[in-house]
Amino acid sequence: MAEQEAEGMVCGPEGCADGRPTPAGAGGARPLPRAASRIDVVSDAICPWCWVGKRNLRRALDLLAAEGEAFEVHWRPFQLNPDMPPEGVEREAYRAAKFGSLERSRELDAQVAAAGRAAGLEFRHALIRRTPNTVAAHRLIRLAGETGPALQDRVVEALFQAYFHDGQDIGDRAVLAAIAAGEGLEAGAHLMGEDGRAEVLAEDLGFRRAGISGVPSFALEGHVLFSGAMPGERIADALRRALAILRQHAARAAE
Repeated sequence: MAEQEAEGMVCGPEGCADGRPTPAGAGGARPLPRAASRIDVVSDAICPWCWVGKRNLRRALDLLAAEGEAFEVHWRPFQLNPDMPPEGVEREAYRAAKFGSLERSRELDAQVAAAGRAAGLEFRHALIRRTPNTVAAHRLIRLAGETGPALQDRVVEALFQAYFHDGQDIGDRAVLAAIAAGEGLEAGAHLMGEDGRAEVLAEDLGFRRAGISGVPSFALEGHVLFSGAMPGERIADALRRALAILRQHAARAAE
């Protein structure tokens, strides 16, 4: 895949394609304090470009930290496969049907793996046996977020690692509980029940109704900026421009 084709990739229910930026000031703005700015990342735990986007976002935040900017990142739920059975499905058969053939599925996996290597990630698609339903994974991410953004970020990373590198079934609640325990979070009882399920489904539906059809999507202070796993330098530039617009609005409102 050419470099320009790999930049800004976004995944939706029908597959992955180039993302389209949204103007930073779209939808108006509200005052932004100089404290840590809030970034919301709408993603799915089985979206390969979301893992690449997470790594690229980290690069962007490091660049902006050197400029004195601070951010708090929150992870929000989106299901690429909202009709997936609770137990998931066999991956190869599912993707062959979705993309027309197993060969095409493997071509797409190879493209993702190449982009992952460029970002310092290792995708091992051959180990993945099932495409899971991700509601339980999103419930775990939500639970981790109740403790704080740092733990939530670690849990999200651990889920990506478990699925794309280790080939684990992250629709299995016992697997999810073990992943959580590895990050110091006791989640077994939470996952065995249905706590957080209604909230996850409501958020997912809300993002769809708001016009989000693919992930990763990135929002700053509630304003969606762009969708797609853009390189870190481009993410940093988008955040700089958005911050400038929001601060201009805040300054005018204070006059």
